[in-house]
Amino acid sequence: MSELKRLRNYINGEFRDAADGRTTDVVNPATGEVYATAPLSAAADVDAAMAAAEAAFPAWRDATPAARQRALLKAADAIEARADELVAVESENTGKPLGLTASEELPPMVDQIRFFAGAARMLEGRSAGEYMEGMTSIVRREPVGVCAQVAPWNYPMMMAVWKFAPAIAAGNTVVLKPSDTTPASTVLLAEILGEVLPKGVFNVVCGDRDTGRAMVEHKVPAMASITGSVRAGMQVAESAAKDVKRVHLELGGKAPVVVFGDADIAKAVEDIAVAGYFNAGQDCTAATRVLVHESIHDEFTTALAKAAADTRTGAADDEDVLYGPLNNANQLAQVSGFIERLPAHAKVEAGGHRVGEKGYFYAPTVVSGLKQDDEIIQNEVFGPVITVQSFTDEDQAVEYANGVDFALASSVWTKDHGRAMRMSKRLDFGCVWINTHIPLVAEMPHGGFKKSGYGKDLSAYGFEDYTRIKHVMTSLDG
Repeated sequence: MSELKRLRNYINGEFRDAADGRTTDVVNPATGEVYATAPLSAAADVDAAMAAAEAAFPAWRDATPAARQRALLKAADAIEARADELVAVESENTGKPLGLTASEELPPMVDQIRFFAGAARMLEGRSAGEYMEGMTSIVRREPVGVCAQVAPWNYPMMMAVWKFAPAIAAGNTVVLKPSDTTPASTVLLAEILGEVLPKGVFNVVCGDRDTGRAMVEHKVPAMASITGSVRAGMQVAESAAKDVKRVHLELGGKAPVVVFGDADIAKAVEDIAVAGYFNAGQDCTAATRVLVHESIHDEFTTALAKAAADTRTGAADDEDVLYGPLNNANQLAQVSGFIERLPAHAKVEAGGHRVGEKGYFYAPTVVSGLKQDDEIIQNEVFGPVITVQSFTDEDQAVEYANGVDFALASSVWTKDHGRAMRMSKRLDFGCVWINTHIPLVAEMPHGGFKKSGYGKDLSAYGFEDYTRIKHVMTSLDG
């Protein structure tokens, strides 16, 4: 067996092992084998990272927006220059296809950093004015301070960018914890950012749930930001409430895909299959819950099942696969469990089984015949599973679409503009796509309602989430 790679924390501009020397294994999900170790950080490591971020904050806060912009632009250039290396590391840690990671993840990451670099110089606010006789009021928008951030395992590199880029652009300093199953690319990002950012501005602490809990409970951070499960988000919110930290939560999803009878079935099926199976369905916005008008239900379901059968999963270097393995053994068990527990009235139209005996691959799956209160409709599977339900009219489509605890993303498929506008108003989701599903751009906000959390990623709204507002009033007689 080859020697295991050794990942380390990045604190105050240096790579360090955990203070007590503990480590955790890192598994390649395509093989199920351990290929690296990472620090299992505890209180001493969190203390060191928070101290570094706290010490670095005053100078970074006071840096001009132009200086912060230059640093982030250099970071984007450096990431772009080392794209092949980042893709290889991400693929080894997640099993993602190399080609799709290079084409679908690296370019948006770089673009998003450059967007926030520009946003650093574009903070807007109310103009100064006399709202009381003899007094002038101005509004300052300032960074909040040290940000404790926890990223998920489904898009380790990209979600790290969504966390640190707006925070650092706004003048905050960061302590970021990657998922314990996918720390490798975040550690490499720390190496790259360390070349352009002052010491202590960006710190990475590897570890498990207890590490994340120690970060959120720590007295130094002014804000806690997490992308993860609803359970984790609730725990973060509860913990942060004890000392009134700001909280930014991007949690689960159960995106409805509402297909009306006049939709272009071939295009809808093709696009929905990609949006449902990309990244093995491990995406909070994945097209997982299809609602089809009864007039085209059977035709659509048959076509979707064929599209699933034609979709391939496999090794990272296979150019013909759409997605790789599920992230870890627990996730494979979770996805399998949903299918094993299907009610008798459900029908597996395609897939529904593990692929191979090595790694955590799962077949593209379509399940029909479901009822609104079925477990697989109400709960997030987070795997390559698309469910299909039938509806009779707009009202029932809205009832079914909104009838879950999640409210992150949705889509409507119709040629009727008026219907599309009515549905976009009535759907209770943070994003509504029309005749498409899943595209994101840096300029537009991403974030949900209900148990999908609160706060926005991307866009000027996401940038403003990492700022605080101060009113300054001065006497004209003084």
